[in-house]
Amino acid sequence: MAGPDSTTDGATAASTARRVVGWSLFGFALLLSGPLLTLATGDASLRGDWRTATHRTAGLAPDPSLHPSAIVQVYASRTFGWRGAFADHTWLAVKPAGADGYTRYEVIGWYGRGGGSVVSVSNRRDADAEWYGKPARLIRDLRGPEAEAVIAKLDSAVTAYPYPTTYRAWPGPNSNTFVAHLGRAIPELRLTLPPTAIGKDYVPLGESVGWSPSHTGIQLSLFGVFGVIAGIDDGFELNVLGLVTGVDVRNPALKLPGIGRVPG
Repeated sequence: MAGPDSTTDGATAASTARRVVGWSLFGFALLLSGPLLTLATGDASLRGDWRTATHRTAGLAPDPSLHPSAIVQVYASRTFGWRGAFADHTWLAVKPAGADGYTRYEVIGWYGRGGGSVVSVSNRRDADAEWYGKPARLIRDLRGPEAEAVIAKLDSAVTAYPYPTTYRAWPGPNSNTFVAHLGRAIPELRLTLPPTAIGKDYVPLGESVGWSPSHTGIQLSLFGVFGVIAGIDDGFELNVLGLVTGVDVRNPALKLPGIGRVPG
């Protein structure tokens, strides 16, 4: 027969369990509040047809005829449809010295259908073109010798990408996994991706602890589902289920799921 102590212990355990569940639900609701706000403000939309979406230039890429030096730029844009409430699509645009146009380096998921490569290296689309109706944002811009140092290592870094025929929107590998890989492979890029670049933290299990993409911080990540980053350029980031919260100290800002940097 159970005594009064066992009854008290059972009630205490039940109360603790309720608190844990309650706080967990509250934390999950906070993580989702950013994406819901993004939908409510129209930054992401449940409507639209990818077949008629625009791909207009943002006017952010310098005219090659006026800027003969080497250029490397990294862009981000909201993903198409409801996924845009959570995530960005990122890519690189590169113009070697003296070249008359840009080449885009990115991962496009549907290219992998039938076992093809998801890695796209193409000059058919403007460097700063909209991603299916969503404007491009410039997040890294290198010119001259800095750009040349990145370009010298770019082809080998692309070839070394470990998931050329695999794509998963969540938790990765995806377009952001590819760009983050380039950052880790090319320290000269010194790349800090936005917190909304879901998939940037996806790394093989054997690389769970290592450099952040910027090479100014250390990252601990479990397949991009849980992890932390702390660094000079990165600030502090906590990744829970791919949703990143944190703070940037060097360029003061909060990092919020779905919203990104505040202020931007």
